[in-house]
Amino acid sequence: MIRVTVPASTANLGAGFDTLGLALTMYFEAGLATAQSPSNARVCDHHHPTSVAFAQAGGSGGLWSLDRIPMGRGLGFSGAARVAGALLAIAQRDGVVAANSLEARLDAFRVATELEGHPDNAAASALGGLTVAVGGRAIRVPIAMQADVVVWVPGTTTSTKESRTKLAPTVSLDDAVFNISRSSLFVAAMATGDFGALAEAAQDRLHQNVRLAIVPETKRAMRAAVEAGAYASWLSGSGPTMACMVDPLRVSEVLSALPSGGVGHHLRIDVNGPVVSERAS
Repeated sequence: MIRVTVPASTANLGAGFDTLGLALTMYFEAGLATAQSPSNARVCDHHHPTSVAFAQAGGSGGLWSLDRIPMGRGLGFSGAARVAGALLAIAQRDGVVAANSLEARLDAFRVATELEGHPDNAAASALGGLTVAVGGRAIRVPIAMQADVVVWVPGTTTSTKESRTKLAPTVSLDDAVFNISRSSLFVAAMATGDFGALAEAAQDRLHQNVRLAIVPETKRAMRAAVEAGAYASWLSGSGPTMACMVDPLRVSEVLSALPSGGVGHHLRIDVNGPVVSERAS
């Protein structure tokens, strides 16, 4: 039975709107439907993002999925599901070994990006680690720091498409320069291990304030995380989830400080990316 496990992602990372992504140790799993499909899996109908990407990449037949990434919470569910579908199509056509290649991952990234309309989540789910994505190109950035990630997931959901309609169609030169410098700083801080730069690097003027106005409890969670010792916090994707980078020794303090209106998860940066395998359930 061919199956694939794909990491969730947190995107934007503050100022890197539609560009920066970070893979997380929370996973979406899917596979080709057979008599050995897991008993607790759901059958993917033709509307499911995994099925859509599977068909787009040339796959045929039925699929199952284990949707362990919450939908509509800003943790890249649709990006991971679409990467999974594209990789399953490649595995079906070319075999499991080929589907685990960098070339296959980049092909899956491009299929998912075309369907997503933006590349940040798809890049992180397809490549793992910290990624920079522009259009159809994605690059994984080496990380020189040991830090964990805490996410706080409230009970509400956010529509990425709807939240984008609330963003300004134009920005000032000052705000553009502000975000360019901060997103560049975030990449440099992660690549060099400069923890002290992360708080400034995660600042944003293009999207976070508009989106946080809709979910003020997430703004409180971001502030609480930093006050409890997190290096930096940001709105994960379009929200409503909050994500923050934390010293592994301070995770418990940060989790304890988060508001009661959501669920905190202690995660790590996924450095492996998707894994395609062929085994019994």
